[in-house]
Amino acid sequence: MLSKLRKYFFSGLLAFLPLALSVFLFLWVIGFADGLLGKYIDPLMKKHLGFYVPGLGLILGLVCIIIIGFIVTRYFGRKIQEAIEKIFLRLPFFKQVYPAVKEIADFFFARGKLKFKTVVLFEYPRKGIYAFGFLTNTSSQRINDNVKGKDELCNIFLPSAPGPLTGFVMVVPKKDIIFTDITVEEAVRFIMSGGVVNPQ
Repeated sequence: MLSKLRKYFFSGLLAFLPLALSVFLFLWVIGFADGLLGKYIDPLMKKHLGFYVPGLGLILGLVCIIIIGFIVTRYFGRKIQEAIEKIFLRLPFFKQVYPAVKEIADFFFARGKLKFKTVVLFEYPRKGIYAFGFLTNTSSQRINDNVKGKDELCNIFLPSAPGPLTGFVMVVPKKDIIFTDITVEEAVRFIMSGGVVNPQ
């Protein structure tokens, strides 16, 4: 009887926990985003109108992001963005943090600019063991000239788990690479789950 109760408990936990955590994170993100502008707007509305609208801060935040997006997709907007970035890259703290944050944002949101072209497999760290990697580019002629042999070389990013944004860059002979039809998104899920979520 006790073993069955334990089985039911863990089965229920496995069914309930992912759903509950997903809902909690969703509500937390919504609340956090709403609070950024809401903490300034809500008191003003309550003071002058006697009420406030829940979620108004989130809506205004989305509108601001869309307006910024519209501006930076224009020529002068891009120039302004580049000028601001140059200023940030000269500041002591921001020059270390900003490039990393920008890379993360590019990875998740700028799908058209995604640097990872193809998901590949290659033997690492020894023969008979395979690692997932992302083909980023073919190696330059200068790199090829410094390596003995005539094999074409490729630049491979080997991600670490569970954070696929960190890892190692390797130069691998093309003949040793296995090209797959797995998408970048599927590979990222595989890596972040530690191999639990297999590519379909």
